[in-house]
Amino acid sequence: MIGIGIYVKNSPKAIEIYKSAFGLELGYHVLNNDGTYYHSELMKNGEGFCCIVEAKQDTYTDRNPVELGVTFNTSDELEQAFAILSDGGKVELDICELPWSPCVAIVTDCFGVKWFLSLPQHRPADDWKPEN
Repeated sequence: MIGIGIYVKNSPKAIEIYKSAFGLELGYHVLNNDGTYYHSELMKNGEGFCCIVEAKQDTYTDRNPVELGVTFNTSDELEQAFAILSDGGKVELDICELPWSPCVAIVTDCFGVKWFLSLPQHRPADDWKPEN
């Protein structure tokens, strides 16, 4: 199964539009200090639909603002995919731990497709905030 992450400017407005258009509910989310979304999960019938993230810039001329996510069962599987996708591509986040997953990486492959690779995710503490 592939998950979808969408990077937009004005993430609060995007979330309201997508909630209305697709009958979604806002699930787990983390706000930036300015009220935009560092990370948000939109859900439909309790299942993940997509993630919305506040883009750092208005437009992307060097890549697609959509990110495809794949969850692996083991670190070895993730590391193998990372090695293959990063060959000729661009590593945006080297393999590391994030508050919601013990192992993640972000890489844009040689075709310009952005991938979020992770092990099964969990919910971090409610008071977790991103460092801006």
